[in-house]
Amino acid sequence: MPLSRYTFQPGINKEGTSYSNEGGWFDCDKIRFRAGRPEKIGGWVKNVSSTFLGSCRRLHQWVALNGDKFIGLGTNLKLYIKQGASFYDITPIRSTTSAGDVTFSATDGDATITVADTAHGAVVNDFVTFSGAATLGGLITATVLNQEYQIASIVNANSYTIEAKDTDGDTVTANSSDSGSGGGSVVGAYQLNTGLDSYVSGFGYGSGYFGQSDWGGGTSGFASQLRLWTIDNFGEDMIANPRGGGLFYWDKSNGVSTRAVNFSALSGAADVPTIASQVIVSETDRHIIALGANTIGTSTQDPMLVRWCNQEDAAVWTPKTTNTAGGLRLSAGSKIIGASRTREEVVIFTDIALYSMQFIGPPFTFSINLVTESVSMVSPQAAINANNAVYFMDQDNFYIYEGSIQTLPCTVRAYVFDDFNYSQVYKVFATRNAKFNEVTWFYCSSSSNEIDRYVTYNYLDRVWHIGTMDRTAWIDIGSSTIAPLAAGTDNYLYDQETGSNADGGALTAYIESADFDAGDGNQFMFINRIIPDVYFYGSSDDPTVTYSIKTRNYPLGTLVTATTASVGSTTGVSNVRARARQMRVRVESTDTDNLWRLGDTRFDIRQDGRR
Repeated sequence: MPLSRYTFQPGINKEGTSYSNEGGWFDCDKIRFRAGRPEKIGGWVKNVSSTFLGSCRRLHQWVALNGDKFIGLGTNLKLYIKQGASFYDITPIRSTTSAGDVTFSATDGDATITVADTAHGAVVNDFVTFSGAATLGGLITATVLNQEYQIASIVNANSYTIEAKDTDGDTVTANSSDSGSGGGSVVGAYQLNTGLDSYVSGFGYGSGYFGQSDWGGGTSGFASQLRLWTIDNFGEDMIANPRGGGLFYWDKSNGVSTRAVNFSALSGAADVPTIASQVIVSETDRHIIALGANTIGTSTQDPMLVRWCNQEDAAVWTPKTTNTAGGLRLSAGSKIIGASRTREEVVIFTDIALYSMQFIGPPFTFSINLVTESVSMVSPQAAINANNAVYFMDQDNFYIYEGSIQTLPCTVRAYVFDDFNYSQVYKVFATRNAKFNEVTWFYCSSSSNEIDRYVTYNYLDRVWHIGTMDRTAWIDIGSSTIAPLAAGTDNYLYDQETGSNADGGALTAYIESADFDAGDGNQFMFINRIIPDVYFYGSSDDPTVTYSIKTRNYPLGTLVTATTASVGSTTGVSNVRARARQMRVRVESTDTDNLWRLGDTRFDIRQDGRR
């Protein structure tokens, strides 16, 4: 019988049914399309052997004038600088006590230490470093006390507990001699309040102004909202802002062993914002822009206020005729969601509108113009600049901004938004992979409170593909990318698109076609041969993929895997046996050291009866 050549349309199409998408691909995981052909994505390996604390939801990379490479990394617990193979803790200090303000008490046979400090302002999981302490008289020595601790519980506004440990991190249990208070010289240095690892409806961003009242203030004993950072570089230095918190500055000249400081601590600081939803540096004119900032002279956040510093001066925010500092309040919406920098402008999203912010020079410095009131973006990090355009996700669709707004035709829209966890929508983030002309959104499916899926748009080929992956932040660095694992796993950074394995293990990937038939299903089909067309590259000596033929007789019938065939790099023909009105083909790999690209598969198909 003559062979039938099957060339499926590129991209995944799940907008209709599998039967209505005949001639296309219907499902995949860890697959991309390049030049119209499906191929397995690259693998990943650990970037460094060291780990960070908390769930990372922001990465930013830059290079200093001397060639030093830095990555800023913000988690719900810490703020880091990564240089080389090491993470350096630069979490700002929010307060330092006077000597003697802190005292300790211990109980015989217990590792729990109660710390007394009036109006400590801490929340559970905060970090505090003690110094100047003396022994409690027994096993709780000065060495045990004088180190960094993570707060285990909040007793009340004036006390909390820690778990005693030695310098190796092993638990230390007090004995009957531990009856002292640590002496009169104890100093506690409290780091910035930590944030949550999940979004909580009714707190923080979802209820009133960001930072309003006691956000992170410790009155309830826990941090009140998902911790999202924005990080940017101001020349060689780094600026950072925990959403709904203060603005912080890390000076490269002081080295990686020094912590970031509040903008108010900078030399010559004048009217710096005390709270903001996001900070971003304008591209060519070097202004730091604070979105959702407090008005000058108050500590109350205005969620629609945009402020900027004097040009090339991070410390000066007082508008004068002799400088370029200033501010404007947006009118369309109730709060600023976020912003994305693009060519010669900053695109700002409120909850109901999109604005374009452009540098125009003195005396007004910036103009902010309303583009449209019809769209927003679903989360503060759901927009990405790629290929001189801004791609973003809203509540139920995808868009592109190139001076005007256009809807991105999406062939997986229903698949994404019909199975979407809106309660954790602020975890959504967008990223790009310039090497493969892709923009990707990572999100939580309806059955997960942590990111477990991605959806990708290839803006060159204009096709979509989908998959599963637990990433919480991602940056594109030339021809390679770095992404940490999701919260609750192993807190490593990984180099993406590296090799063919999942950090040494098998990276399972598959693609599956829509149903196809013969004569609109009026006849049964019988397949007895497959002529595969697979290109293996960067693979082991004996890579394989598995071809599966799935069958059913009617569109709503149960799919059954009728036959499979293992295909290697030298396989010429595979003999199979399948009979049905409708069929689909699935190609999958489950072994290590295997990268592959599909061509056009040929099937030996003929009309047949039931038997």
